[in-house]
Amino acid sequence: MSKRFASLRTLALLGGLLLTGACGASNSGNAPAPYTDGKEYVTLPAAQQQRLGKEGKVEVVEVFSYGCIHCAQFAPDAEKLRKSLPAGVAFKLLPAPFSDEWLPYARAYYAADKLGVVPRTHLKLFVEKFAQHYPLNSLDDLADFYAREGVDRAEFLRIANSPQATAALKADLALIQKWGVDGTPTIVVNGKYRSNHIASYDQLVAMTQWLVQRELAAKGGR
Repeated sequence: MSKRFASLRTLALLGGLLLTGACGASNSGNAPAPYTDGKEYVTLPAAQQQRLGKEGKVEVVEVFSYGCIHCAQFAPDAEKLRKSLPAGVAFKLLPAPFSDEWLPYARAYYAADKLGVVPRTHLKLFVEKFAQHYPLNSLDDLADFYAREGVDRAEFLRIANSPQATAALKADLALIQKWGVDGTPTIVVNGKYRSNHIASYDQLVAMTQWLVQRELAAKGGR
């Protein structure tokens, strides 16, 4: 299984602006590193390293889309990963507006996050789209899904279509491009390491945990 679980596609138009851009080092001691920089992961050049602002915490970011079946397959593992991360580590989802088809999913995530319903709807949306085959393709379809989950439909659409959502998605895409992400799901650890050629979801989880421990150790040594 390649790291490029979902290929990069033509990027979406956001607010009329064409966005250009969608689905190692040794450990301490003498033991060889279990993963290789340039193979399973890459260390981003200094110019590309950027954190998302949780002061003092190591950040794990999953770049994903609700339109990506590989993200749906990885989602239960990503949730287990989130719950397994130690204190001092923050997990964040970052929706990829890679194409016109994926833009509604990014807007939907933005609205759901603002409304505080992501924890109870994230996995269910994947199930309804890919396991139950609900027609969840347009923003109206997604509004119907969130309405079934008790969310005010009109408020959801207002937030999803707001200028604030457009600005946030532009910023997200700029960060995704800066990191060199070209497929989903991709994990970025602390704005410094990006998953690359991954053989399985289990390997992606294990490597993420390993990179997190490296960053925690480095932080403790400063």
